[in-house]
Amino acid sequence: MSVDLLVFGPHPDDIEIGAGGLIARHAAMGLTVGLCDLTAGEMGSNGTVDERLKESEAARNVLGAVWRENLHLPDRRIGKEPVHLDQVTAFIRQKRPRVVAAPYWVDRHPDHGASSTLITEAVFNAGLRRYAVDGEPWKADWVCYYFINDSVAPSFVVDVTDYYEKKRAALDCHSSQFRAAPSAVGTRLNTPLFRQLIESRDAQFGALAGVTWAEGLVVREPLVRPTLMKK
Repeated sequence: MSVDLLVFGPHPDDIEIGAGGLIARHAAMGLTVGLCDLTAGEMGSNGTVDERLKESEAARNVLGAVWRENLHLPDRRIGKEPVHLDQVTAFIRQKRPRVVAAPYWVDRHPDHGASSTLITEAVFNAGLRRYAVDGEPWKADWVCYYFINDSVAPSFVVDVTDYYEKKRAALDCHSSQFRAAPSAVGTRLNTPLFRQLIESRDAQFGALAGVTWAEGLVVREPLVRPTLMKK
């Protein structure tokens, strides 16, 4: 089954952090959106693998994506083995996305940068006729990179104002990560400051673009416009 948009995340909550509004907006437009978590986040301080997979599926349902799969690559070892590249390449060939969204390549968490490199290479390899993995060659139109922790000036932003409550609800699904339960280990994620980090970034991107909430993306190639006219 081909999809319009395939969004990859390193861990089960990363997609919602950086692209929750984008996913909800594209799904509401009637576009087919698929989600893929590279790992089950088994090295995280809180939550079991089973809990995190259930939370991920609940978030998928909130956002309106048609499916969510997990490749079960080893957490904290993303891209360390050649087979990881083959797995992601074969997955892209199987799903045949028009657009791939991946984490931005600079981030405080090493897994996020590693996943960005892995996905970028896999998108390229998927189009090579002689790259020997399962599936027919497939060339996505482009790769867009979203932010998880760190951010820079985006290439463009997408207005997600109408879908921001869905993003918040999807984040709330990941209660093992973002809720400071009495039995939870204290982490950067389960303090109010982490939600503040996410929302302040989305609010700033929105204010710069003249809307309430926006998510920013980076692309590696120039964006082509037909004229200098804004509309």
